[in-house]
Amino acid sequence: MALLIYTFCLSLQIMEPTIRKPSSEEKEQAQQWPIWEKEESEFPWEYTQPEKCLIIEGEFVVTNEEGKEFHASAGDYVVFPAGMKCRWDITKAVKKHYQFG
Repeated sequence: MALLIYTFCLSLQIMEPTIRKPSSEEKEQAQQWPIWEKEESEFPWEYTQPEKCLIIEGEFVVTNEEGKEFHASAGDYVVFPAGMKCRWDITKAVKKHYQFG
């Protein structure tokens, strides 16, 4: 029963990324992470685990299932929660350091 209630509560949770400027420590840590690059494009995505990323270049808009848009660009530190389903719209080619988990 408790698992059913927990699952129901998760389904009501609104998933949103956190977008902010990184601390100097976060910038330093991110330099050790892999790099992902993607050209201008649109695609659906689901985060099965949390992701932290530091945007090196580019701009994009992520739209969550509720239709709320989140804008990020070079210099931003973004944290995506596990379970978030969204649509990416890359408006300027993106290059980012990333880490899952």
